[in-house]
Amino acid sequence: MSETHALMDGRLHVYRRENSRFWQCATYLNGRNHRQSTKETNIAYAREFARDWFLDRVAEDRLRRRRGLVVQSGQPARPEHVPKAQPGEKTFREAAAVFEREYEAMTLGERNPSYVAGKGRVLRLYLNPFFGDLPLSQVTAGRIQEYRLHRVTPPSEPARVRYVKDGRARVGKVRAWKRPSRQTLHNEIVCLRQVLKTANRKGWIAALPDMSSPYRASGKISHRAWFSPQEYKRLYEATRERARNPKKERWREECEQFHDYVLFMVNTGLRPDEAQRLQFRDVSVVVDDATGERILEIEVRGKRGVGYCKSMPGAVLPFQRVKKRKGGEPSDLVFGLVQRELLNAVLDELDLKKDREGNPRTAYSLRHTYICLRLMEGADIYQVAKNCRTSVEMIEKYYASHIANTLDASAINVRKQKPAKRRAASDETT
Repeated sequence: MSETHALMDGRLHVYRRENSRFWQCATYLNGRNHRQSTKETNIAYAREFARDWFLDRVAEDRLRRRRGLVVQSGQPARPEHVPKAQPGEKTFREAAAVFEREYEAMTLGERNPSYVAGKGRVLRLYLNPFFGDLPLSQVTAGRIQEYRLHRVTPPSEPARVRYVKDGRARVGKVRAWKRPSRQTLHNEIVCLRQVLKTANRKGWIAALPDMSSPYRASGKISHRAWFSPQEYKRLYEATRERARNPKKERWREECEQFHDYVLFMVNTGLRPDEAQRLQFRDVSVVVDDATGERILEIEVRGKRGVGYCKSMPGAVLPFQRVKKRKGGEPSDLVFGLVQRELLNAVLDELDLKKDREGNPRTAYSLRHTYICLRLMEGADIYQVAKNCRTSVEMIEKYYASHIANTLDASAINVRKQKPAKRRAASDETT
């Protein structure tokens, strides 16, 4: 038998099951049962937590009846009139739970753990509060568009951060609303589609609704932030000056490391996370058979698995300086974490933090610079894509579209000769 205590004139119950050491609380509001674990073993703390929790539920219930919305702290609202599920029909929340369990098990070792955890975070913070109690048959194209509209509409009241401390529910500072980016909203819709696909496989729905975004035929193609040859020259000259004359002597090694990092990245095209994982045993200095120049052969481990990269000759000397400076063992990291603060400080000094479109430059911009410089020098786009472990389509979309050197004037400015007979006829008439 479970031990039970009645509070708030019998509208709130605090109880503990036989095989549990934690107290739980429950109430019945507006035709629904609400339950929550207090995570407390002491009954006094549990009763105090339960009272705060009950008052929050009552306030939410009033908002639901008054405004037609359920407003939870930092979470999206959901429709008031939630259609009741037919007997045997599953809700979105149940499908989401199945998807999350399957996704974690099926992608074990194949996906980054933080990426997998992000799916659960999207479900918990955004999708379940909006769609959770809806029957799967009611998750229609119209509902999905309502969700998009809700996410980009500022709330009428600012949300406050809620947290639990010392067994009590507390309210913190006001959380400023920020419009989600296009990519953030796209990721949420992708997660929604994956949940509905899970429901489809289980036979809980007959087909997926239309989830395409209306009013948007195609997105604007904008190039990624990079450094033009003149800007890159200013950047490496500034990092070289810092390496020679650091502002403080104890910063000398960090400044030298950062200077070599900039040169290495622009001459290899590695992603920042790939450079972060790079070990000395992954890099070999070789003489290229085709050019006769010394280059680096790099075994890259990144988001695409294991790949290979052949560097420009300009990457050899920075790598040798780093190896001599660190005296590293084969399993030691070449660079480790990106020196983000130092990069931002140098870019701010040179007024290069943003390009002319307002795109911020980051360590990824060094990779973009490598690709753009290779295209400007006339390198084969397929070989550049292969060396950077990406696709030709991505390079054509984000890089080649704004590189003037990729346009062949001789092929564009073609002047076709008039046929001989037509030219002779025109001469006779004159």
